[in-house]
Amino acid sequence: KFEFNPKDGIDNPALSLTEDMDGEGVGEPRFYLLSKGSAETFGFCLHEELGCQGHVIRQVEPGGLAQRRGLQDGDRLLQVNGHFVDHMDHCRVVQKIKASGNEVLLAVLDGNSYEAAKALGTDLSQMLPAEIRPRLCHVTRDKSGFGFSVSGPEGMKGTFQLSVQQDGPAERAGVPPGSWLLELNGSSVRSYSHTQLTRKLKQSGSKVTLLVASSAVEEFYRLRGLRVTAAFADTSWLPFKVRELHMVKGPAGYGFLLKEDDCSSGATGQFLWDVDAGLPAEQAGMKEGDRLLAVNGESIEGLDHQQTVLRIRAHDDQVTLLVIDPAGDEFYQSVGFGDLVWSHP
Repeated sequence: KFEFNPKDGIDNPALSLTEDMDGEGVGEPRFYLLSKGSAETFGFCLHEELGCQGHVIRQVEPGGLAQRRGLQDGDRLLQVNGHFVDHMDHCRVVQKIKASGNEVLLAVLDGNSYEAAKALGTDLSQMLPAEIRPRLCHVTRDKSGFGFSVSGPEGMKGTFQLSVQQDGPAERAGVPPGSWLLELNGSSVRSYSHTQLTRKLKQSGSKVTLLVASSAVEEFYRLRGLRVTAAFADTSWLPFKVRELHMVKGPAGYGFLLKEDDCSSGATGQFLWDVDAGLPAEQAGMKEGDRLLAVNGESIEGLDHQQTVLRIRAHDDQVTLLVIDPAGDEFYQSVGFGDLVWSHP
């Protein structure tokens, strides 16, 4: 049995499309947006149990946050931040929740419905909306501009819909036609007037980073009274990627040095240097100057150098590191997404 008791707080209640059971006895998934608190816990544990399928919600604390919001003993966890997890290794699911940082969006199904759906051979992933993640898109303007125009109700702040030029910079950067603008360069547009937004776009120069939600995604959150945040964003459209390096220690070790230094943001970070040719680190794709973000699926944010070294040595013969190169690190820090990028390999 593997138990996970995340020490965070719950923000919004869960809302489902319906609480009724249909003729086959299978209810609807429920969605919970959990927001991190300083000294609270979610008030539940995630179990893997012999003879019980799925990732099981257990030990829901009486009067605790989870119970007050409606999470129930025996619920099965289906989705973490828009990723279907029912088929995943239990430890990997725990890592995904931990990796989400300050906020996580969970989809659960009650135990009876889960077992009924399994007995019927139902594809559980088909019970969930096809897309619930907003997108982060980095747009570089060409001679005709960014390739989108903005419209919104007259006199209303913070509500902006994007018309996207076919095959223009915005479309090539992944901005869906008719999507809603949520953030510009890491800042919410909720309080912006149309004039203020236009000025901010001009001040962005030749490049702009947008958090956008398609109409379907926006409707999903609005119907459930949930906030759309960058924490759940699809970052696959961004120009820089984090890399996952899995290494098995050889006779001469992994073949790299870990050094503490200042990041582009001014904070202290852990960097990878002296990568030896032909040894496991180089074979896994490590590059000189990569910044270390996570070890074995857990963020090293807040750890000092010695604590990070101990985390790497925790498993004698192998380790999985999440890293980003200097150019990517600088980009994410500059647009204010440095704290979320590591959770989206």
